[in-house]
Amino acid sequence: MSSLPTLSGPLRVFLTGASSGIGMALARAYAAQGASLGLVARRGTELDALRASLPHPERHRVYALDVTDHAALAAAAESFMAEFGGADVVIANAGISQGTLTEYQEDLAAFERILAVNVTATFATFTPFVARMKALPEAQRRRCRLVGIGSVAGIRGLPGAEAYSASKAAVISYCESLRVELRASGIKVVTIAPGYIDTPMTRVNTYPMPFLMPVERFAERSVASIAEGVSYRVIPWQMGVVAKLLRLLPNWLYDMAFARAPHKTRNL
Repeated sequence: MSSLPTLSGPLRVFLTGASSGIGMALARAYAAQGASLGLVARRGTELDALRASLPHPERHRVYALDVTDHAALAAAAESFMAEFGGADVVIANAGISQGTLTEYQEDLAAFERILAVNVTATFATFTPFVARMKALPEAQRRRCRLVGIGSVAGIRGLPGAEAYSASKAAVISYCESLRVELRASGIKVVTIAPGYIDTPMTRVNTYPMPFLMPVERFAERSVASIAEGVSYRVIPWQMGVVAKLLRLLPNWLYDMAFARAPHKTRNL
């Protein structure tokens, strides 16, 4: 087992959902800073290609698995910590989105899958690391970050996206609970709530997406926010303003304004 890095040494980053979109952009941003990465996703071929494209590919490890396989996820986390002596930043980024409508019984399976990937797997991603981080000396604990990826869709429920909105609201609330729980330890719990980011997940949307941000810029701002140790940040900031305004709207006005909002496509 390698020794723990010094406070000025390269970061060790464990990242789920790394094979595309936000996860891939975060991997590239951290690799450019010299970090050692543990990259998790279902698609092994895409992970291998990503690793080969990064600076110093020998510093990175890939783990092809489904994050709902909690035993495999825990084994990957243990393998990464054993090889690199721990982890400094753990990012639970894996997520899926699909339109769901409660009136259709056949959408129940999609609802359960979205919650399993977006919520339960966030818990399962963090679990192997918390005790190890808490056992570190205080100065090293203050370097540690547990990062949950929420969404502005979790701030107010969107029509036709019951499962996705519910899952991201749960991530935001869960990370807040964990943040308070770990406050005395010095370990920072960071919630990043993306607005509309240009990724394969959003490119299928057929409705306008205000303040659409290139994924590379989103990754840069996220990495900076994580390093800062912010508790919660909406990126881009314009969507943060919109989200605050939406939160202030009384229910009757919000309902009237969004009752006919465009729906995300149901994948039948």
